Amino acid sequence: MGHSVKKTVLVVEDEPLILMLLVDYLSGEGYHVLQADSADAAFLILAGRPRLDLLITDYRLPGGVSGVKIAEPALKLRPDLNVIFISGYATEIFETGSDVLDKATVLGKPFSMDTLKRTMETLLR
Repeated sequence: MGHSVKKTVLVVEDEPLILMLLVDYLSGEGYHVLQADSADAAFLILAGRPRLDLLITDYRLPGGVSGVKIAEPALKLRPDLNVIFISGYATEIFETGSDVLDKATVLGKPFSMDTLKRTMETLLR
């Protein structure tokens, strides 16, 4: 990542193994990583208004709150926030019809870390 300021990423994923893999990978790539295993945890982090460059969120989360419902208020607070949805059910994300989709990128699970890295580098230029 060169000498640039460390980018901050919030990862929201309820599957512990996937969350751990993403956090470990992104930390190793030089990102400052915040993590949440539920929508409630994500909202608590967002309420603290940390500097945030990217939100990576699973679509299906416990409690019936989707990643879209996390991204919508996050984008209201931070209109320049980049969003990547990760999901094994990508079509469900598009079926929401949310305006967030105009800005967001969707990666279908499973995806490679190379794909994630390239997507992030494109968004965070």
